[in-house]
Amino acid sequence: HGRYSRLPPPRGFLPIPAMAKEKTLFTCTECGGTSPRWLGKCPSCNAWNTLIESVAEAGPGKNRYSGAQAVMPLAAIEATDIARTPSGIDELDRVLGGGIVEGGVVLIGGDPGIGKSTLLLQALAALQRAGLPTLYVTGEESGAQVALRSRRLGLDHSQVNVLAEIQLEKILATIESMQPAVAVIDSIQTVYSDQLTSAPGSVAQVRECAAHLTRCAKASGVAIVLVGHVTKEGALAGPRVLEHMVDTVLYFEGDTHSQFRLVRAIKNRFGAVNEIGVFAMAEKGLKGVSNPSAIFLSQHSEPVPGSCVMVTLEGTRPLLVEIQALVDSGGPSPRRLSVGLDKDRLAMLLAVLHRHAGVACMDQDVFVNAVGGVRISEPAADLAVMLAITSSLRGKALPQGFIAFGEVGLAGEVRPAPRGQERLREAAKLGFSVAVVPKANAPKKPIEGLTIHAVERVEEAMNVVRGMG
Repeated sequence: HGRYSRLPPPRGFLPIPAMAKEKTLFTCTECGGTSPRWLGKCPSCNAWNTLIESVAEAGPGKNRYSGAQAVMPLAAIEATDIARTPSGIDELDRVLGGGIVEGGVVLIGGDPGIGKSTLLLQALAALQRAGLPTLYVTGEESGAQVALRSRRLGLDHSQVNVLAEIQLEKILATIESMQPAVAVIDSIQTVYSDQLTSAPGSVAQVRECAAHLTRCAKASGVAIVLVGHVTKEGALAGPRVLEHMVDTVLYFEGDTHSQFRLVRAIKNRFGAVNEIGVFAMAEKGLKGVSNPSAIFLSQHSEPVPGSCVMVTLEGTRPLLVEIQALVDSGGPSPRRLSVGLDKDRLAMLLAVLHRHAGVACMDQDVFVNAVGGVRISEPAADLAVMLAITSSLRGKALPQGFIAFGEVGLAGEVRPAPRGQERLREAAKLGFSVAVVPKANAPKKPIEGLTIHAVERVEEAMNVVRGMG
């Protein structure tokens, strides 16, 4: 009797979560119910395998609400401007909304090797040169590896403070003692807290570590940048609440085989969302691109069939992007492929093109590409896509200096695009001379050097282009 009670657990087995340290609860991801110990089935909603470990904060007692702040009307609260500190990299400041905010928390994610650590190390070096104390916490590399990368970037004499640590409590103690202006945590998936028994990178560890770092930033005024891993699908690894906790979420985009990188703001409490910064990977690290439209425009010596330039909006910045289309004879099951554009929208545009403009591609393979690896999500690209497809099908190039933009509906109408005046001014500034735009986007005053054709329907746009040829 009891002869096995004192034997150690078999090798390879994890300790029972119910034997975790004190001050822990297990929360259901489905209903939010809690349990003091781990159970296979939630006692509240009876869902299986939904309990995850979390930290239970001790209550101060029965008078815990005695110090609550008084309620104030919104008009009585003084609104102050947010002070920003330039990071020293103009394209990064554009994405952040003007610079780094005191006490702000930024989450930046991207594919491995795309340049997250490189960009942040360059930004910290620029801030350190400006006289601001900085801290770089690395959990994936040693201090010697970070120093080696800094030498490759030409930052041999950088005074950025480096801490190789993954324990949350030690990181918080270092931030509290040093009080840097900006601290980078590379990466949040490697940090763990002693209060939890789960492994680093688990849902519970990522959530609790990010919550503690966010509270530290708000209490001390230190701006904290968290580097996040991404999954195979491209989403940030960890719980979705991670993106809700932080102030700004940035995504690194671009092909690792290309020298160009895009940093896009998905969420920003202190600036515009969908703002992008364009960088080029050079020998000495990432450098900002002042005129990104030149990247997304192919340099043809003369106009070629299947090419149409459009003006898209990325945040507050208008960008000129070349849309290329290739229409070729297909078999019994013609292919429809788009790169950088919505795949489902391409099939819809081909149906509208056939029904309202008489251009049939039923037995043709259709391939559409946005040059430069940019991703266009707005429907203002519809008209340019249809004109590029028609140009490739008929083998006739569009005129030199031609642009088009506008949303196309199922009834064949051409709808206006937001901020059309800014798009047209950007095109005129870059030397474009002919534009086909929705009638609602036609400017009241003529734009110098730009001939504008305002259309209301798809067939009108086709007739205008046919008359130019």
